[in-house]
Amino acid sequence: MQLDPIHHDADVPPFEQARSQIAGQIAAGVLPSGTRLPTVRALAAEVGLAVNTVARVYKELEADGLVVTEGRRGTFVTSTNAGAAVSDAAASYAAACRRQGLTLPESVRLVEAAWQG
Repeated sequence: MQLDPIHHDADVPPFEQARSQIAGQIAAGVLPSGTRLPTVRALAAEVGLAVNTVARVYKELEADGLVVTEGRRGTFVTSTNAGAAVSDAAASYAAACRRQGLTLPESVRLVEAAWQG
């Protein structure tokens, strides 16, 4: 598994940079189902993050159903069809927005507002 450099001075927190990169690789099929991820310590050393930060990344990915941790055996990719699920949800959202007469910029603003929480 190869991650892009983590930028500690970016607007996006380092934790989210790592989590989204791994999730993106799973969704794209770069990390197929059954792939063993590096240990928390190994990935932390590789990308320059604290061990606790990488542990949080793995826990969040597990909560999202993308990976499973099997004790001392390690952490494994569980699903590569997460991208399909998100794509289906996006298509449903776009159709609902069109039915309601929203423009693309209005629809995007709704997503951005939801993203910000």
